Amino acid sequence: MSRRSADTAVKTGRVTINLIKANLGDAVNSGDEVRLDDKKLIIRHSTTIMLNKPPGYVCSRKGQGNKTVYELLPEKYRRLKPVGRLDKDSSGLLVMTDDGKLANRLSHPRYQKDKTYLVTLNKKLSLPDKKQLLTGVGLDDGLSKFLKLKDCSDSTYEVVLAEGRNRQIRRTLDALGYEVITLKRIKLADLALPVSLRPGDYLDL
Repeated sequence: MSRRSADTAVKTGRVTINLIKANLGDAVNSGDEVRLDDKKLIIRHSTTIMLNKPPGYVCSRKGQGNKTVYELLPEKYRRLKPVGRLDKDSSGLLVMTDDGKLANRLSHPRYQKDKTYLVTLNKKLSLPDKKQLLTGVGLDDGLSKFLKLKDCSDSTYEVVLAEGRNRQIRRTLDALGYEVITLKRIKLADLALPVSLRPGDYLDL
């Protein structure tokens, strides 16, 4: 029910805490029994995990012949939904949650949560192309611009995006004549992928 409806239910005496009539503003502590119309309510807390997604897995329940990230998880986590998907060939940090508000805060464009990736290419970026990536590359669905671009080693770069369109990094680099060999997300907003978290393993947040 809505918050307003819940307030009305409390005011009209339909809610009890430990069999005592509840009042607006009452706290519910761990172990308390809450009833609505004498039916016991099960209070479920939200669950959020961080998965180090290996390449070769898709972020959907129906793999259509592909392995899915749900195969990596025990049954109790298989109801969670991915936040900010990674394509089949990409790896790294994948947040999965049943907290809709958190998912919205992490993924909706208006909140502009930066995403950081390690990208290895088939060849080094030229200086003009580096500048182009930071000013914008035209794609079918609009201009694609890297927020930051940092050299790591040889043809590996750290890329920061403020948005997350479908296969955006791959399509942007392909437009300039580069092939992405590996792509790994290492950070989403303030969440960083721990070095100790092996591919296929998860961390309950």
